[in-house]
Amino acid sequence: MALGGRLTRRGLLVGSAGAAVAGGGLLLAFSLVPRHYATPLRAGDGEHVFDAFIRMAADGAVSVAVPFCEMGQGITTLVAQIVAWELGADWRRVGVEPAPVSPVYADPVLAAHWAPLWMPLGAGLAQNPDGILARLKAEREPMMITADGTALAAFEQPLRAAAAGVRAMLAKAAAAEWNVGWEECEARDHFVIHGGKRLAFAALLQKALAYDPPDPPVQRAGAPAERPRDFPEGARARYPRLDLPAKADGSFVFAGDVRLPGMGFAAIAHGPQGNSVLSSHDKDAAAGVRGLVGVVHAKRWLAAVATTWHAANKAVKAMEPRFRAAGPIADSAAIDQALNTALQKGNPVRVAADGDPDALLEKAGPVKLGLTARYDVEPALHAPLETATATARLRDGKLELWVATQAPERVRRAGALAAGVARADVIVYPMHAGGSFDARLDSRVAAEAASIARQVGRPVQLVWSRWQESLAGLPRTPVSAELAGSLSPDKQHILGWRARLALPPTAIESGLRLLHDRGVPEALKASEGRADPLACEGALPFYGIPEKAVDHIAASLPLPTARYRGNAHGYAAFCNESFVDELAHAGGQEPLAFRMGMLGGQPRLAACLSGVARMAMWGGGADASGQGIACHRMDLPTGKGQVRSGFIAVVATARQDEGAVRVDRLSVFCDIGRIVNMDIARQQVEGGLVFGLAQAIGGSTAYAGGLPVSGRLAQLGLPVLADCPKVDVAFAESSEEPFDPGELAVVAVAPAIANALFSATGLRFRRLPLLSEGL
Repeated sequence: MALGGRLTRRGLLVGSAGAAVAGGGLLLAFSLVPRHYATPLRAGDGEHVFDAFIRMAADGAVSVAVPFCEMGQGITTLVAQIVAWELGADWRRVGVEPAPVSPVYADPVLAAHWAPLWMPLGAGLAQNPDGILARLKAEREPMMITADGTALAAFEQPLRAAAAGVRAMLAKAAAAEWNVGWEECEARDHFVIHGGKRLAFAALLQKALAYDPPDPPVQRAGAPAERPRDFPEGARARYPRLDLPAKADGSFVFAGDVRLPGMGFAAIAHGPQGNSVLSSHDKDAAAGVRGLVGVVHAKRWLAAVATTWHAANKAVKAMEPRFRAAGPIADSAAIDQALNTALQKGNPVRVAADGDPDALLEKAGPVKLGLTARYDVEPALHAPLETATATARLRDGKLELWVATQAPERVRRAGALAAGVARADVIVYPMHAGGSFDARLDSRVAAEAASIARQVGRPVQLVWSRWQESLAGLPRTPVSAELAGSLSPDKQHILGWRARLALPPTAIESGLRLLHDRGVPEALKASEGRADPLACEGALPFYGIPEKAVDHIAASLPLPTARYRGNAHGYAAFCNESFVDELAHAGGQEPLAFRMGMLGGQPRLAACLSGVARMAMWGGGADASGQGIACHRMDLPTGKGQVRSGFIAVVATARQDEGAVRVDRLSVFCDIGRIVNMDIARQQVEGGLVFGLAQAIGGSTAYAGGLPVSGRLAQLGLPVLADCPKVDVAFAESSEEPFDPGELAVVAVAPAIANALFSATGLRFRRLPLLSEGL
């Protein structure tokens, strides 16, 4: 059995050491467009592999293949929990392993969501209810990409189906022993149970191989979810995180912990951000560095390999590499000028609309019932704790790569090109990432490591320094936005709304690199001037405004940009929720009541707003109270006309203190549907809130001559523990399909803080990061 298709014993039992189908078997991927692929997993001695996800040893131990990058979000635990719950396994006997690169693990939900990036002229067709084109695209790449929180939407049901099939086979084996119907048997804690009788999975495994699972699979009633009321506060979770013990004691292996025989360590120097090329370096100056193995250079970088990373870094610095501009180089003055010009004179393209607000807004003009405001967002660095790292070994015509990546197939393609081998001869060992925030969609570190290993003739581990991570890493796009709105005569509602966003087509640019193998300067050039709906996602207000629209003005910047946690929703929510607050105050309305009055037909978001107001003891945002409120909604189309939605409302209490922004409290109410694991959901939301706080008060950098002005962690103005506010989080009880909270938790923090600062100071803060003097 695979991701759809008829369930058979041969289909489910795809690999079994010592069995008739040992090491073989085919999987049928996506039943709408049948395509057969080789089994991605292989069984070892005494092991049996079921479907593409489950490996079971002779002693009953279960391992679950995880086709996602674990970046701290807890996805490995969620995947294992779904299988363990459906299988009836003992959580203490369940482990995980990274899934190999295979079309079987392609993500059709993400392919459909990103259809404008790979099929711009037929995105609607690619996103049709059956999703056939998206599925074909997902398989063919294969699109194994961890992004946009699509994991549960794409894989919860295939995981449950695989586990249900195995459980049924075990139950049939036990039922034959007891001469009862297998449907009467229950699986729990690694045993099959019937009345007072029970048999362990290990004792049944070999006999179970002879049985066919039911078609379709019979799944357990309910869902593998932990609800807030399942156990009292402070009680131990039923499914604690699998990675927590190793991370707590320091034994967890990240990409930088990989060690291979004969391995050298590489340091690298990149040119200024933008289109720069290496012009000269003094290779002889590195000769005196003890432990130097070799020097490697390419068009855009210079690297040294030594017996230690510090020796390699010393050698790179000694060579004093010089770079010259081969095209645009990042510079903040030029960026600001380009955004200003685009906003004032550029060609707006309507990318989303519900009605046409233009005539209404022109009639309102500068009169009392109309309002216009400009918001600006500076480029921001991902700044993950672990810098980009990759280990490469080239031997016998095959390339092996150990790397933390959100896009293993892109890494495989990049590594093959750099090492001069066929893509089929590249093996990627996905490592867990020490943070990412979408930085690990970038495959350049893997390509660089492969190129260096090929030229020095030994395994190499390449680690970017913190400075190189800031210099060469691609930031979140800067944005300048002009929002215009008109109020109803009674000033209680918004009648017209238009958002004009000046920014580069950053989603298209990222897609060209990720899906079409374009280099950084090439993708920047090829995306110029294109309207980009995904770059404006979330900018169309979810409020009941009769006439509303979003225009994108494509700005050409001397700065390549990339995906970033929260993506377009991050800056869209900041602009929208700040402007809604301005319109409320312009009309003399209380901000919460003003929002609630425009949320007809949106009970889930309205419940979040009322819930957070109770939590925070909302006082109306009166003058000098220091309270501000904001909310947001995110949607994820999942095919067949289905959409999963997440809702969040935030109340911030903030003030100015000695010229700095201080946030004392964040109260949050979320509706993310059915919660699979409460601890992980809470961790995701709390972490997202702190990330959102970091972007509200820091995290950005200016550029001068292609160099980041803030290239060190200490220069980014990120909050330390003493700066973190008291955080209160509550979740709605919901039976809706689960929505990943990782992006959602970030986006409403900055506008809530900005609105709180207006309450505290009377000044409007319209620029991210929030300036202490306001605007």
